[in-house]
Amino acid sequence: MPEAEKVDIASTPKVESISELTLEAQPEPAPAPAPAPPPFKEGGIHGYLTVFGAFLALFATFGQMNAFGSFQLWYSEHQLSNYSPSDISWIGSLQLWVFFFSGGIIGRFFDAYGPTVLLALGTVVYTFSIMMTSLASRYYQFILAQGITFGIGSGLLFYPAVSGASTHFLKWRATAIGIVVSGSSVGGVVFPAMLQRLFNETSFGWAVRVSGFVCLACGICATLTVSSRLPRRKPGPWIDLPSLRDFKFLLFCAGAGMTCFGLFVPFFYIVQYAEAHGISQAHGFNLLSIMNAGSVIGRVLPGLAADAAGRYNLFLIFAFSSGLFTLVLWLTQTHFQGLIAYAAIYGFFSGAVISLTTPCIAQISRIEQIGTRIGMAYSILSFPSLVGAPIAGALLTRAHGDFHTMIIWTGVTLLAGSALLLVQKLILNRNPLAKV
Repeated sequence: MPEAEKVDIASTPKVESISELTLEAQPEPAPAPAPAPPPFKEGGIHGYLTVFGAFLALFATFGQMNAFGSFQLWYSEHQLSNYSPSDISWIGSLQLWVFFFSGGIIGRFFDAYGPTVLLALGTVVYTFSIMMTSLASRYYQFILAQGITFGIGSGLLFYPAVSGASTHFLKWRATAIGIVVSGSSVGGVVFPAMLQRLFNETSFGWAVRVSGFVCLACGICATLTVSSRLPRRKPGPWIDLPSLRDFKFLLFCAGAGMTCFGLFVPFFYIVQYAEAHGISQAHGFNLLSIMNAGSVIGRVLPGLAADAAGRYNLFLIFAFSSGLFTLVLWLTQTHFQGLIAYAAIYGFFSGAVISLTTPCIAQISRIEQIGTRIGMAYSILSFPSLVGAPIAGALLTRAHGDFHTMIIWTGVTLLAGSALLLVQKLILNRNPLAKV
């Protein structure tokens, strides 16, 4: 092995610092500023198509739910004539409960996978439930088909449609949602009139099947047109714990939940109330259609006004008015003309309450939370919606057909809910006249 070459350390120049052995360290260039986020594009062709498709989805789903009063009366006189009004109302209440409760699950999948797959699945399940209802003849069959399966299909169509529309609008979100939710009221006008005529001219089975084909067409259109502007995200936890610690969110759910005890009772019992006071069945069905027609206006115009006057301001005003007119008009009117006035007024105010629920949730949520929070809120609202109409039916049975106690229950729950919503508004802004 050759000897290692010797290095004369003494001959090596003295170095004062490392910088003399290497290039002088240069300061790193400052990172380029992050590009400003693009401005929120309000609406656009995809947004408008989403509103159109979501309108059809709610026409088919909530429109049928709003027409349950037609089934309530028919069942009490035909297939389920040996069951009490409270027993029959459990079918419609199960629709609402399954529909509302499924929101937490469906909202999670909406955030992860978007609306299209959910809408396609919902169209299949929903149409299947209606066709099975047309074949049902026993109580448990109606519970399974028109109660549980119907509620699942409705949720799969409703939540992706409404959540998708929410993502396309910011400034005009309440207006857009109002147009979308008005689809349920239009359905509530069309379906009672259509069913009442088909019940008498064909048969129960074919009347329900025809409505099923209409809903199938609406579901297909919704699947092809509804979209979301948000990117897909990995599914989060089943329960958004930070939301459950958000007092503003919980208080809103408490106020809206209290209103849900009574909100749907008139839609279930107005036809039966009319017939009990000597009004013809055809006019009773007309009252339900009038109530839903009023709800069309109530779901669109308040949305326009809410964007200017404040969503929470109008929400509590309309909830209070729903309870007030229930006690002032429904409790005192037994003639058709007076009930027309009540049906139109209640339809308007209750429609506004339903329309403004989603924008109010969105207002206290970050945009990436909207789908999950809407679902969670409706899951909470499912429980008062489940028991509200059966409680009303039980009060009616206990009073031997006297509707007064049931109507008072309905009005008081709506007024109590509006009181909680007033507290919510004042927490958001202590100025009672502020836009909230």
